[in-house]
Amino acid sequence: MLKGILAAALLLAASAAAAPLQTVPSVDLNRYLGVWHELARYDNWFQGDDCVNVTAEYGLDKDGDVSVLNTCRNPAGEVTETAEGYARVVSDSGNARLRVSFFWPIFADYWIVALADDYSWVIVSEPDRDYLWILTRSDTTSEADIQMLTARAAELGFDTNRLVFSRRK
Repeated sequence: MLKGILAAALLLAASAAAAPLQTVPSVDLNRYLGVWHELARYDNWFQGDDCVNVTAEYGLDKDGDVSVLNTCRNPAGEVTETAEGYARVVSDSGNARLRVSFFWPIFADYWIVALADDYSWVIVSEPDRDYLWILTRSDTTSEADIQMLTARAAELGFDTNRLVFSRRK
């Protein structure tokens, strides 16, 4: 019986990981704009180990593109790096898919794959699930919310063992 339950759990996890990643149906871009605090991410080459207390700030520029300002801080809270870019909404995506660029002409997918009804948290990735960010509006997050967001990422087929949690002051 236990082997059957374990096999079913592994099959479910494998099928979730293999399922094509979907975005949320729609995003109210005006509600999405503003400052987001990184709760967790997949380790990546462009955010070093000392990149903590990260924020992403989104606005609208004069051309209708989404301005992007990512800010890394060290554990002492000092700004160590910023990256400015812009994003364009993909047509017919309900604003849930964007193409973001920090180095023109290179663009990357930015997919909103889960979003709280009140826009208090978001999970962002790209079609291959190689990158993942869990962002919140608050710079502090309860343990219950951390567990809920981690579970939500797992439901979407992400390997939550790969998550790097940002340190909070």
